[in-house]
Amino acid sequence: MTPAAADTIQILGGRSCRLVLDRPHIMGILNVTPDSFSDGGRYHSLDQALRRGEELVAAGADLIDIGGESSRPGAPAVDEAEELRRVLPVIEGLHRRFAVPLSIDTSKSAVARAAVAVGAEFVNDVSGLRGDAAMAASVAASGAGLFLMHSRGRPDAMQRDTVYGDLIGEIHTFLQEGLAQAAAAGIPREKLALDPGIGFGKSVAGNLAILRRLDLFLDLGRPLLLGTSRKSFIGAVLGEPDPARRLHGTLATVALGVARGAMLHRVHDVGPARAAALMAWAVCQES
Repeated sequence: MTPAAADTIQILGGRSCRLVLDRPHIMGILNVTPDSFSDGGRYHSLDQALRRGEELVAAGADLIDIGGESSRPGAPAVDEAEELRRVLPVIEGLHRRFAVPLSIDTSKSAVARAAVAVGAEFVNDVSGLRGDAAMAASVAASGAGLFLMHSRGRPDAMQRDTVYGDLIGEIHTFLQEGLAQAAAAGIPREKLALDPGIGFGKSVAGNLAILRRLDLFLDLGRPLLLGTSRKSFIGAVLGEPDPARRLHGTLATVALGVARGAMLHRVHDVGPARAAALMAWAVCQES
């Protein structure tokens, strides 16, 4: 199968950068939280976070996604002041040191505004613009790019209901509505990418179905971001309770995602994921 993205090279604009998606791009995860499901507490101090950012750049990350509030199932909410305290020094520090574009993983418009002001190029909103009524206008005013993700409810409750009448259809409609909301707020279409939200309000079977039918979202006309790294559905399939031991399963999903058209991959293990993505990309090309 040749990815649809191979026929027309897509451009994804940030606040001041342009990503030319002529190959899969790798987004490195940098959680500056005490409670993220896989690496919570490992990069909680500024020095730890900056060192981790340096490692991600050295491993070949095309962009880095910084998050100050865990979105794992059951995670409690973090107030705005604490989230800002966690993420702003890290974004400032990485922005000074590296040219790699930065993304802020948040559903709060105030956090998004402040992060873009100190160097973030993109906003990664796991609520798909439904968590904060001011988010779309804030992103538009900042000039940042936007990752729009499908989710159902807040992280502390999202796994209570994972039953859908038509999972793929509902995600498609949600993302289509998000594109319309972003356009109405004045966010240029070139600055938008879409994420079907693996693990966010979905069962194991639902996550597998999304991967199986990922190419059905390509008709929305924007790059697809896939975030499968170390997630619990991989652990369920492989019988692996330790997130840190789910690398091989993650790499399988990255390769399959590339084959089905995903051009952006959000991962913990940048080097291996980059190799898997580029190998899958080479296989999928006919020229």
